[in-house]
Amino acid sequence: MNAADRPMPLIDDELEVLATLAPLDGQRIVELGCGAAALARSLLLRHPSSRIVGLEVDERQHAKNVAAPQAGLEFALGGAQAIPLPDAGFDLALMLKSLHHVPVPLMAQALGEVARVLRPGGLLYVSEPVYDGPLNDVIRLFNDEGVVRAAAQHAVDDALHTGAWTQAAERRFDMPARYADFDDFERRHMHPTFADHQVDDALRARVRAAFEPHARPGGASFVRPMHVRLLRRQP
Repeated sequence: MNAADRPMPLIDDELEVLATLAPLDGQRIVELGCGAAALARSLLLRHPSSRIVGLEVDERQHAKNVAAPQAGLEFALGGAQAIPLPDAGFDLALMLKSLHHVPVPLMAQALGEVARVLRPGGLLYVSEPVYDGPLNDVIRLFNDEGVVRAAAQHAVDDALHTGAWTQAAERRFDMPARYADFDDFERRHMHPTFADHQVDDALRARVRAAFEPHARPGGASFVRPMHVRLLRRQP
């Protein structure tokens, strides 16, 4: 069996991957596109000596974040392409399934901004879903991210050629995704606050028809292939 044929490790908690790649105690961390900041909140419970700023462009999600304070965690409103934070203020930056949400023409600018707010030698953890697999086949019916996910990887490649970064590590793994039923899937994916996927009754029926073959009495289980690249900020 060659490397390409080996099954990917199944990782339920991405913090386990991050912890093998970067120091997490006593770190100044910024998460870009933090969403509900689930990983940041979990990280601080395990590493309370660190401090995290969660940056989120969606005003509704940002308001929810601010309304749920946690020790060591602050929130700021803004996009990765214009980070409202000072130079060289962080040891680690996290982009968890968020780089592909940056407008494609602004991805290079966003990575330049990350370089600006990291100290020399600081780390950038970029985790992106791979455009493949049964779950992707269902989601792309209403939200096809093939172009933007490829653009995110190209942006990282281009950033490495600027001399501002070196790649320190790379990991691939699968993450489980579980849904109680189609209504649970629809709630979590089809009507986000930050985008309108224009889901009408006909499209909803198509998505449901693609989802239902994966449903079992205990719910529907998928795996989502992930690709992590760890970059180090050059002096």
